[in-house]
Amino acid sequence: IPVFILAGLLVHCVFLVSIFDIYFSSPLVHGMTPQQTPLPPPAKRLVLFVADGLRADSLYELNSNGTPRAPYLRSILENNGSWGISHTRVPTESRPGHVALIAGFYEDVSAVAKGWKENPVEFDSVFNESKYTWSWGSPDILPMFAKGATGDHVYTFCYAAESEDFGAEDAAKLDIWVFDHVKSFFNSSRSNQTLFSALNEDKVVLFLHLLGIDTNGHAHRPNSREYQENIKQVDEGVKEIASLIDDFYGNDGKTAFILTSDHGMTDWGSHGAGHPSETLTPLIVWGAGVNHPQEVTSQFFEDNFLKEWKLENLKRIDVNQADIAPLMASLIGVPFPLNSVGTLPLEYLNSSAHFKAESMFTNAVQILEQFKVKMSQKKKTTLSFLFTPFKPLCDSEQINLLKKIRLYIQQQKYDEAVALCKTLINLALEGLSYYHTYDRLFLGLSIAVGFVGWTTYVVLVIIKAHTNLTKTVPSNEKKSTVLFYGFASAGMIIAFFLFIQTRPWTYYVYCLLPVPVWYAVVREIPVIQDLATNVLSLHMGQSIGFLLVCLLGIEILVFSFFYRSALTVGLLVFAGWPVITQLWIQAKTRALIWTLLCVLLAIFPLMPVVGREPNIPLVIAAGLLTLLISLFSLASLCKSENKYRDNEDLKVYFYQMFSVALSTYVVSSTHNSLKNKQGLPVMNQIISWITLVSSPVLLLLSPTFLFQRLFSILLSLMSTYLLLSTGYEALFPLALFGLMFVWINMEQEALQHYGLSFKPKLAVFNFTCAVDITQFRQLHLDDVRRSFFFVFFIVTAFFGTGNIASINSFDPASVYCFLTVFSPFMMGGLLLLKVAIPFVLVSCAFEAVQVTTQLSSKSLFLIVLVISDIMALHFFFLVKDYGSWLDIGTSISHYVLVMSLTIFMMVMNGLAQLLTTQRLGIPRRTKHHS
Repeated sequence: IPVFILAGLLVHCVFLVSIFDIYFSSPLVHGMTPQQTPLPPPAKRLVLFVADGLRADSLYELNSNGTPRAPYLRSILENNGSWGISHTRVPTESRPGHVALIAGFYEDVSAVAKGWKENPVEFDSVFNESKYTWSWGSPDILPMFAKGATGDHVYTFCYAAESEDFGAEDAAKLDIWVFDHVKSFFNSSRSNQTLFSALNEDKVVLFLHLLGIDTNGHAHRPNSREYQENIKQVDEGVKEIASLIDDFYGNDGKTAFILTSDHGMTDWGSHGAGHPSETLTPLIVWGAGVNHPQEVTSQFFEDNFLKEWKLENLKRIDVNQADIAPLMASLIGVPFPLNSVGTLPLEYLNSSAHFKAESMFTNAVQILEQFKVKMSQKKKTTLSFLFTPFKPLCDSEQINLLKKIRLYIQQQKYDEAVALCKTLINLALEGLSYYHTYDRLFLGLSIAVGFVGWTTYVVLVIIKAHTNLTKTVPSNEKKSTVLFYGFASAGMIIAFFLFIQTRPWTYYVYCLLPVPVWYAVVREIPVIQDLATNVLSLHMGQSIGFLLVCLLGIEILVFSFFYRSALTVGLLVFAGWPVITQLWIQAKTRALIWTLLCVLLAIFPLMPVVGREPNIPLVIAAGLLTLLISLFSLASLCKSENKYRDNEDLKVYFYQMFSVALSTYVVSSTHNSLKNKQGLPVMNQIISWITLVSSPVLLLLSPTFLFQRLFSILLSLMSTYLLLSTGYEALFPLALFGLMFVWINMEQEALQHYGLSFKPKLAVFNFTCAVDITQFRQLHLDDVRRSFFFVFFIVTAFFGTGNIASINSFDPASVYCFLTVFSPFMMGGLLLLKVAIPFVLVSCAFEAVQVTTQLSSKSLFLIVLVISDIMALHFFFLVKDYGSWLDIGTSISHYVLVMSLTIFMMVMNGLAQLLTTQRLGIPRRTKHHS
């Protein structure tokens, strides 16, 4: 069986990784020649302000008294420059946002997994094409553009990473640091001749990255006074820097200014997904070569922002975020970044029609270059008779379009030239996408065939090894040899085909995986035949009805990924389970408690997603409730004349209860301290980390009797969970654990009800006394329901308090008891731990159900595997890479979730066995168990 588990893990890892190869490989190609507009540019230098995490509405909205939030920027867009909204893409994180702004392409989703710090892909940027770039700001962003630059002309000035503290008094000091350093930089240049002459060159970029707004938004929410004060401070800083630069250059009118943001932020202070508050960012452009405000009488947009912002009469020019890179390049006359897919927004330019047409032509040729490289790459790795080119942009069509555009420009028909350039750009982008997704159908089918084969194989293993539906069939040696050679040769043919097309090694894995899987299935044909005759002899109606119920259950689970309320419906059906199966007749009290707890748990999926509004009193209430429950449990434990009880064990419970009480206090005092802007108290931080490390140790010291060990698991996990809670979710593990506890009891009643076995005494049941292998019973139809319950509870543990599938539903406030300085991986790890805790509770209860119902953990686990694989197949076909960015992000994370769920369940199964059976030995008198 370890071979089977390893094979399962391997297969699922391949399925999981495949999605990134099929849907989200890097779109970048290399080997293009730089394209530059042949006419002189309007500006000699460009100043780029990026206010990290600034929402469009937060900047453009007026205050309640009708005054602008950013008076200087408001006066710019009303009197000097052009404005609009820049539409960003998912993932709305700082790194992909800056790459789109400065390099002009959208990073693929997998870049998020590679971290914010390094350069996962080499790319060209406006900074790289400039003569000199000086940048000030965050150590998370600036180095990646310096690292990707050729030569030594991109200079960075960063503050220490420790400054990015969500618990600090005021994050606006990060922006003040940037403004002060820029001022002193210009002052020092007057006495430094080399620097002074470098600053007076053409093609110079100054980049100010302002992180304060983002940090304040995370810490206090975007509607807070701190966030809005920070906008005002940025406005004053921009005003000072603009006038300083104009004075330095003697008001020569050759400086262009751009202010924008990398992403927005939700009302609850997070970003990463595709909500409009995260994807709509402001864009204000003024200075050399930029259009002045254009008065309009009416303009149509689907949103109602113009009215809200009182800007109906000023022309609003919306762009995609990647369009800002070509805009910057054409303003200062540098080559367009090689990988840019942005279209130059001409309406921002205040220059001759000839300049606009030439710039647009340069833009079109630069994107066409990428298309040509992509096409030749694809041609190389595909057999000529199998290659289907992108028809609308064949070689003759390219030459034809380019000739036409050149002719129009010579004849001074600039508008026609621009229109044709836009057509060419759109065709080239479509073609890029066509070649980028060229192998998708073929790879998708390979994975789907492997998926179906694997699920079929697991079903066969269950039927063959754990039920009495089939009799053992003698194997035919001759037939199996023929089969083996048949499949081996099929594998070799596939491998040969891939080899002559010089495909990457991952393609071999995806295409060859179905071969051994289907070989294993086909070998079991006698079993399938035997099964078919057996099933036909059963009641057909019953079998079909059972299958339909199973499928309906799985569909509800799939549905719950999109609508959490589906879990509520499922739990209410569960509440009626004892009534439907007549179980309540033999166990009235238990059935009543089960029904009540199901209804109680059903409330959680209807609540708003966690983290929107912190509610510390609820966390404190959850801590006190845990203590109350543990006092009752301890009292009943002491009352029961249990000859297995040991006073040493009681000490462990008291330590655990003390730990829960301490956690409750730490949560309360930490949040008070942060509220009063006194930062995270060091003592609280130390206690939090000690609790995190010591709670699993205390758990392993407790006795391994069923209820005592489960009670200890609850106390241990609660002490950590409380530290990671900010609201009602602190009550969730309690409700979930209550239901799990009753579930173990109800399964006993079900066993007796179906007359499957005797009823063991749960009070004296010990996890460590290994159940005798011969006592394991065969699977019964009711066990499929048991497994379904487990999967349903696992999904409830996932989505009960929020949509884990959306990056923006994580609230950094959850980890403030442990750390407040920005550290994506540490914070991510703690948030994952928070997600895993309800998971562990369910897994331990399932372990108890398996042991007490005399089933080998393997057989139930295999049913669970089938259920989750059928769900995963659903999501594999639901993955999108088109449509709204919210849909794309959600579809990926759903698939990744279900696949990791399966891998995670294998790990959890092991962890639950460890937590329930292992005990750290404290030297004491040995006792003999009966």
